[in-house]
Amino acid sequence: MTSTVDASLPPLRDRVSAPPTYRPQHAEVAEWRPARADDVDAVHTVLRAMDGADHPNYLTTREEVEEELGYSFVDLQADTLLAVAPDGRVVAAGIVLEPPRQETLVREFMNGGVHPDARGRGIGRELLAWQRTRGEQKLAASDKRLPGWLVGYADRRAEDRRRLLQAGGFEAVRYFQTMERDLAVPIPDVSPTGEVRIEPYRPELADVVHAVRDDAFRDHWGSQPLSDEQFTALTTGTFVAALSFVALVDDDVAGVLLTDVSEEDWPGQGFSSSYVSTVAVTRQYRGRRIAPTLLRAVLEASAARGLDKVVLDVDTDNPTGALGLYTGMGFVTTQSETGMVRAY
Repeated sequence: MTSTVDASLPPLRDRVSAPPTYRPQHAEVAEWRPARADDVDAVHTVLRAMDGADHPNYLTTREEVEEELGYSFVDLQADTLLAVAPDGRVVAAGIVLEPPRQETLVREFMNGGVHPDARGRGIGRELLAWQRTRGEQKLAASDKRLPGWLVGYADRRAEDRRRLLQAGGFEAVRYFQTMERDLAVPIPDVSPTGEVRIEPYRPELADVVHAVRDDAFRDHWGSQPLSDEQFTALTTGTFVAALSFVALVDDDVAGVLLTDVSEEDWPGQGFSSSYVSTVAVTRQYRGRRIAPTLLRAVLEASAARGLDKVVLDVDTDNPTGALGLYTGMGFVTTQSETGMVRAY
């Protein structure tokens, strides 16, 4: 499955019929309602409980929930839904997220789910049915001559999530691996080819780094350019500039590596860590060992902080050979996640 532009495609509005809004019903849900700006804590509580059951090694932060509910491209009234129990607790939360910069693909992300205490009773099926129809409504409103995807993800440890998406017509199309690098193991002494400087990330480089990230990811599965809001979210919150680096060739930013540190993840991981969210080298400068040199920089800087490991995620079919790169730098696979798509 690709996201290649096909000029012969009719606009999405001509290929997708907008269904009527789905009205969930469930005996254990007193009210289904849109989220409000003041529901951040309630939604965060649901997502953190889900995280603890499905993937305790990485947890949603409150700031991430606040960012997602606050994006300018999210209509809380139309794009979110909460399931409220008779006692007033939010037991499920869903959002349909359509990032705005669409060059080769229109994506609708099915985010959220059901509190573990309320699972196995059909609430998740009702929530996903609403999300799917809302996603189709949004695709049907698009005039883009692009493929349209509804997208969901299922951690390997969350088999019920995978089954739910599969029952909803989603196909497993991509696999991602979580990899860890033990910092007690010696770090390879790699260096780039030619004159390349590795320097810590600086906020004044944000616009250039944003552009480099978008350019480098153009050939990655499903990837689209980040909006300014999304890039800001990537470089705030748990982001750590001192563990993030840029590769410079003369005055050109040839590559970037962005890193987070979330101490809330450490108990579930069983170790302290940094997390590399982005490794990107522009096509012009690939083949000069810039990526492994950036990784060496974050490994050394994380070790200097006394952290136990560096963690990252990789698309197993990444076209730039990232899996081999990380394996060569000493990373080992520990978990996996499946990308599931319903295509239009």
